[in-house]
Amino acid sequence: MTTTSTITVIGGGLAGLTAAIACAEAGAPVQLYEAHRTLGGRGRATSPPYVAHDGAHVFYADGPHYRWLASRGFAKGLGWPSPAALAGAGFRAGGRLRRMPPVAMLRAQARFRLKPPVDEDFHTWASRRWGAATARHMANAISVVTYDADTGRLSAAFVWDLFQRVLGPRVPAVRWVRGGWQTVLDRMAAHAADLGVKIETGSRVDALPDGGGPVIVATDLASAGRLLGEDGLSWTSGHCVLLDIAVRSRRRDRTLVFDLDEGGFHESYSMQDDSTAPSGESLYQLQMPVREGESHEAAHRRLRSFADSLLPDWQDRATFQRTATAKGRTGALDLPGRTWRDRPAIDRGDGVYLVGDMVAAPGMRGEISINSALSAARLAVARL
Repeated sequence: MTTTSTITVIGGGLAGLTAAIACAEAGAPVQLYEAHRTLGGRGRATSPPYVAHDGAHVFYADGPHYRWLASRGFAKGLGWPSPAALAGAGFRAGGRLRRMPPVAMLRAQARFRLKPPVDEDFHTWASRRWGAATARHMANAISVVTYDADTGRLSAAFVWDLFQRVLGPRVPAVRWVRGGWQTVLDRMAAHAADLGVKIETGSRVDALPDGGGPVIVATDLASAGRLLGEDGLSWTSGHCVLLDIAVRSRRRDRTLVFDLDEGGFHESYSMQDDSTAPSGESLYQLQMPVREGESHEAAHRRLRSFADSLLPDWQDRATFQRTATAKGRTGALDLPGRTWRDRPAIDRGDGVYLVGDMVAAPGMRGEISINSALSAARLAVARL
């Protein structure tokens, strides 16, 4: 039970911790409830010696979310791939691995000043400019961010912005924090405790508190809908299968590959952070978006076939292996005619606020969580 002088945060993942910290830094008393025994949400990682995350583990240092993390020391301790590791990067196109994407895609990448329409799908818009094959390659290249097998159906403006951030001609803003999201979340949890945030783990909340104080709901949309009594609270999200594998290292193993044929992606955790695997081993995560009507088993077969082409004989060398499926929990995707402003609103009225990676805030995936949480914290503190 909270009082009118306390802000309640429901959910202890990235969004919930961000909201709790921002409220506490503004001087407000905060009570945070987390249903699981540990904090972190989808940012959690497996325990050493193999430190694998449930999805992305990189950061983009080109927005207010990263400045907020970095200014508090949450994103310190960066790791960087060696030139030898980056030599294993490339693209799969036309069934073969290559160091560079097709020339037509390079030409398209250079047109970063273009302003695509919001109300037209990306495939139609890009095909008109560069042809259907190049449009498909570009959409599949950015499936690493959307986790979607048909990224071309999304808003042209939405996809183009992501494409330019990840693969545009500007200096990439990608950053790797050693330890990934888990390390960042551990630092955030410690800072929240230092600020006096009261944290209860293993404490599931099935109804909104009745104490009258502001409430920030930092759960997935389905759970939030049940708490708020709003059936059908949803937004478009991705659907993909994941494979984490550790193998005894070989020099010719690929370290980073964008799959322009099927939308898959392959990246080494350990090329920039050797603490994620034992000495002499390399840890990778691969992903493959699930096609409409496709079974998870079929998608996993395609993913394993992708792995075969990048890490020869990996199953004979494997020392760690984990599979997963991500559906409806991979961040917001905007269809034609929609922007981030059309997503579920943060302010639900009567001092209740909704945050997470599927609500009305800009960014991609974890960035949406941070940006929405900071907005909700400002509103909650003002109301308090």
